[in-house]
Amino acid sequence: MAEPLADDQPQPKPIVPEVASALSPLVRRITAANPGMMTGPGTNTYLVGIDEIVVIDPGPDDAGHLDAIAGCGGDRIRWIACTHTHPDHSPGVDGLKARTGAEVLAYDSRDGLEIDAPLADGDSIEATEFRLRAVHTPGHASNHLCYLLEQERMLFSGDHVMQGSTVVIAPPDGDMAAYLDSLAKIRRLRLKAIAPGHGHLITDPATAIDTYVHHRLERERQVADALRAAGSATTAELVEAIYTDVPAVLHPVARYSVWAHLRKLGADGVAHSGDPDDVDAAWTA
Repeated sequence: MAEPLADDQPQPKPIVPEVASALSPLVRRITAANPGMMTGPGTNTYLVGIDEIVVIDPGPDDAGHLDAIAGCGGDRIRWIACTHTHPDHSPGVDGLKARTGAEVLAYDSRDGLEIDAPLADGDSIEATEFRLRAVHTPGHASNHLCYLLEQERMLFSGDHVMQGSTVVIAPPDGDMAAYLDSLAKIRRLRLKAIAPGHGHLITDPATAIDTYVHHRLERERQVADALRAAGSATTAELVEAIYTDVPAVLHPVARYSVWAHLRKLGADGVAHSGDPDDVDAAWTA
């Protein structure tokens, strides 16, 4: 979570950690008690289905959170699906599998996550009441999947789109060009809602996605303009020049998104660095 975005919409009911909240006839949300600068109110875990349940992102390896999930879904939990393998989303898999015996699904086994079967773009989980389709959305992470609940046109977005803030794109696994392409991909899905990995349900998906794209393209312009004005600069120097509207405590995190923008500008022939794989390297226009 890099920085806040303006949100003029009426605020929904507060999120209460470890308490199940119904979002639709097929979807319940349980938020982990791990609030923070990078997680907002906490990591959202979603239970999809009634007779057969998919758990999306069991979150951290926290016994209280895993007990709340298992208590809500019981022996109806058949699948555990991860959006990606960052430490606030997937470490709870082993504990939840031990509690439920559910099959673990994700893009791949990585970062300590061991899966039972991989999901590629377009693959589906077929349950008695619904179909959940995997949508490969690299950018925040190369193995990131969103999940589309086709019956409700609701997208479980993990860290691809979050409510109230932007997403950190941290190279080398994070890729800004891929991220923008993935935003365009989900923009074409005719969504009715986005259920993010952090924050409240997003009920105007098109506007939210367009805001994300506008924000990223504006940041890219600012990075290019600041680099041209400086002639040569590091990511930290560019953050100081550009992120004047963002609390200083977030500047170290913002360096990674600036780095991602610079690498994209480098691929576009607009910027150059002798070592683009070093976050602290200098860049020239």
